[in-house]
Amino acid sequence: MTVKCTDVPQYDALEAAAASFRIDDKLHLRNLCNDSTRCNGLIAFHHTSEYSSNNSDQHHQQQQQQQQQQQQNGQYQQRDNANILADMNNRRMIHLDYSRQQVTGEVMELLYDLADAVHFQSRREGMRRGARINSTENRAVLHHVLRMPKGYDFSIYGKPSYSDGNALHSYHHEQHQYYNDNMQQQQQQQQQDSRDESDGNRLLQKVHRVQDRIETFTDQIRSGEIRGVTGKRLKNYVCIGIGGSQLGAEFVKEAFRGDPAANKASQGRVLRFLANVDPIHFHLVTRNLDPEETLVVVISKTFTTAETMLNARTVRKWLISSLGRPSIKEPDIISKHMVAVSCNMDLCKKFGIAEQNVFGLWDWVGGRFSVCSAVGLVPLALQFGFDIMREFLAGAHDMDEHFFDAPLRDNIPVILGLLGVWNSTFLGYGTRAILPYAQALKRFPAHVQQVDMESNGKRVALDGTPLLHESGEILFGEPGTTGQHSFFQLLHQGRVVPADFIGFIQSQQPVDFADEPVANHDELMSNFFAQPDALAYGKTLVDLIQEGVPEPLREHMVFAGNRPSSSILMTKLDVFAVGQLLALYEHRAAVQGKYASIECCCWFPFFFLLIFCNQNQQDSSGGSTASINLVWNWENI
Repeated sequence: MTVKCTDVPQYDALEAAAASFRIDDKLHLRNLCNDSTRCNGLIAFHHTSEYSSNNSDQHHQQQQQQQQQQQQNGQYQQRDNANILADMNNRRMIHLDYSRQQVTGEVMELLYDLADAVHFQSRREGMRRGARINSTENRAVLHHVLRMPKGYDFSIYGKPSYSDGNALHSYHHEQHQYYNDNMQQQQQQQQQDSRDESDGNRLLQKVHRVQDRIETFTDQIRSGEIRGVTGKRLKNYVCIGIGGSQLGAEFVKEAFRGDPAANKASQGRVLRFLANVDPIHFHLVTRNLDPEETLVVVISKTFTTAETMLNARTVRKWLISSLGRPSIKEPDIISKHMVAVSCNMDLCKKFGIAEQNVFGLWDWVGGRFSVCSAVGLVPLALQFGFDIMREFLAGAHDMDEHFFDAPLRDNIPVILGLLGVWNSTFLGYGTRAILPYAQALKRFPAHVQQVDMESNGKRVALDGTPLLHESGEILFGEPGTTGQHSFFQLLHQGRVVPADFIGFIQSQQPVDFADEPVANHDELMSNFFAQPDALAYGKTLVDLIQEGVPEPLREHMVFAGNRPSSSILMTKLDVFAVGQLLALYEHRAAVQGKYASIECCCWFPFFFLLIFCNQNQQDSSGGSTASINLVWNWENI
């Protein structure tokens, strides 16, 4: 039986608390933020000892033992700022300050009680051990397994439970042909997957075998051992995919560009992403690329995604027309210049891609959670090398362990998810801004937008009954300080938009000139620290009178304040930290979905859109009057 958040008494208590925040001026943030006891209680942190990728496996085994010991001894506790600063010399840190959120200690306790009432912790544990928590598709949700290092003991988390999903598999097969035509083969594969999932270490070995293949292949490409059909080294990589097959890997690529080690490893190479079917995107991606030096990675879990396959056929024709000659045949061009990431081996081979050039993944890897699978590893390892990707996986795994092990009150993804529930469901704020004060994270808001809005933008609860509240938030964002000159006017004086500020103590590329009074990174971080306070405190009419502002301008310069935000401060934005951020926001989205009792890992809305697109492709007269008029004008102008 699904326990909905609206069915438990904590929901009513939180609604009453939210009503108080709307009318009681004592609960304005300018008052709450002057309460030092409250503020010190609204801080959480996570720290990780420094280590290199060369000893990451040994480190994770030690960390696993330490975390189990900490749980037994109850050692997860909040610490004051002095202790946090003392750790910074030898540890990387994530410091969450949510004292500028419209919450009190009592509200947070109600949210933690709500977690208990909806059985959040048991569902989190179900995810960890491989239970099929994606009930609509009868699948486990195991993207955290993709980040587990060799030597990690996954067997300790027990065996998952299963439900019969044949009806759902049949639905997918009949409506969209997303699975093999042979239903018996599907059922046999499902039984094999069940056996693998029931033995965590066996499943983990399969993951590592795929990673080993990716490492070997990408090393051979980078070293020149494998070359193009004309003998030239392959140093340009075109990644064809859309949604989860593009946004996550593109965000990581942009974040890595500013890291000195990753940037050095990518010298002389070009990685571009082709997602949009707009022909100009193909032109922009392929222009200035030498086809003889280009390797194409086609990413589609089913190898049927319409946009991806159209772009794949377009790029295939580009390769053939550019490289084809009497001595070079089409199959040779495809075998040397195209690889795939997919579950559908038959369609990959039919397309012309050799079996040895197909890198697989599993149905328990959701598209928007697939960056750490072959979806992200193949293109990113081609560009940066697998040693860099190993460090990235280690960072994501570190955050996975924090999410699964840390108690709720010290758990950063859980706290952020709770605040999302509070702001969107109870306070009625329907938007959230992602504001990374790091230019390298310019594509991070777009990735989080997909992870969160596709996961939590649902109409019904797990049991199929309509939700009694709106779900999810509208996400947007830009890096600071450019965003301040774009939409911060609205944040300060227009709609109330809760915000996540993300900053870093150390710069990826420090710039400090003796003739400048302030270093570039210090200027950036002064804005990072000032904006949350300005949003919280605002500026009153009394303040403006005391400052001598002319009377005609005073009302225009009043800032109401009381605008909630969280500040996430990390030690540095390196490859490891990018992995941490990825996993942090994946888990944050899952937390919010679990509280709302919705299925945040399925993707049925895509099917809905696909049906409409197919109807318009097959018969322009079969749509609505509006769509018929649009199509007619498009075809005849």
